[in-house]
Amino acid sequence: MNAAKRFDWTMLNQERIVLLIAILIFATASAMLPGFFTPDNVVTIIRSVSVLGILSLGMAVVIIGRGIDLSAVAIMAMSVAAYLQMLSDGMSDGAALAITLAGVIGLGLINGFLVAYADVPALFVTLASASFVFGYVRSQVISADAISAPVDHWIIGLGSFQMLGAPVEVFIFAGLALATFLFLRFTKWGRYVYYAGDNPVAARNAGMPVRPMLMLRYVISAVFSFMAGILTAASLHSMNTRVVNSTLLYDIVLVAVIGGIGLSGGKGGVRNVLIGAALTGVLLNAMTIVDIPLIYQNLIKSSILLAAIIMDGLLNPRDEQTAQQGDI
Repeated sequence: MNAAKRFDWTMLNQERIVLLIAILIFATASAMLPGFFTPDNVVTIIRSVSVLGILSLGMAVVIIGRGIDLSAVAIMAMSVAAYLQMLSDGMSDGAALAITLAGVIGLGLINGFLVAYADVPALFVTLASASFVFGYVRSQVISADAISAPVDHWIIGLGSFQMLGAPVEVFIFAGLALATFLFLRFTKWGRYVYYAGDNPVAARNAGMPVRPMLMLRYVISAVFSFMAGILTAASLHSMNTRVVNSTLLYDIVLVAVIGGIGLSGGKGGVRNVLIGAALTGVLLNAMTIVDIPLIYQNLIKSSILLAAIIMDGLLNPRDEQTAQQGDI
């Protein structure tokens, strides 16, 4: 009884609750769903979580700085599709990769510039950017919705490469997660991300380069999206641009928000992405094995996202002064 009285209920924050739910779902699915806890399915979960996690890392950096990037999936799909198309058209790998990377970085800079210097809300900037990228690449660059990787290309080899029995995606995701953690926690500009997200006006008054930092965050998100696209193409040996119209973008936001990254800015980190990706990946895989229709899967995911946003609003309320600054 005394032990119960001494229990600190504040330890059960959103992050820990989500982690416990993820463990519970994994254990239940392993015990009750045939084929869930098998080597092939575990690899499938890890691969899906890795790609989703990389996209979510880029989104997390933007959200922590009090923004949002709705162009991530469009950049992921269309940049890699354009890259594969250029290879199919006979362009050298080095030239195609350089052009694609320049385009990806340029899109990140444009998004960041319009938000930082033109004061256009990030929601509208990135939504318009996603629509433009999809429309331009699909109409002017690629010849079909799905573009295959050339035979014997390094992307094909990347998809089949494994280390210690695990697909390469796991190690790339782990490396990017570590790099993001080190950037956010141990670099001056990484700490500035939290300061600007918490109160952008105060950060600017303190002499921090708020606008250049904001542009950097969108560049990071764009580059991470491209890397996630490369891994997707490596796994499938092609890139299907129809993914732009899927629910992947909502899954990315779900990972960030349900993991505990506050939409009000200045809160969260890589650990929250890892926890959110674990729960989302396990949940999606279990629903697929149960053969829940896609329309109901989307309903479940949207309900969870809505609940997570409501919880975020309750746990991370803005005061009157902060609420008037840096709105998405």
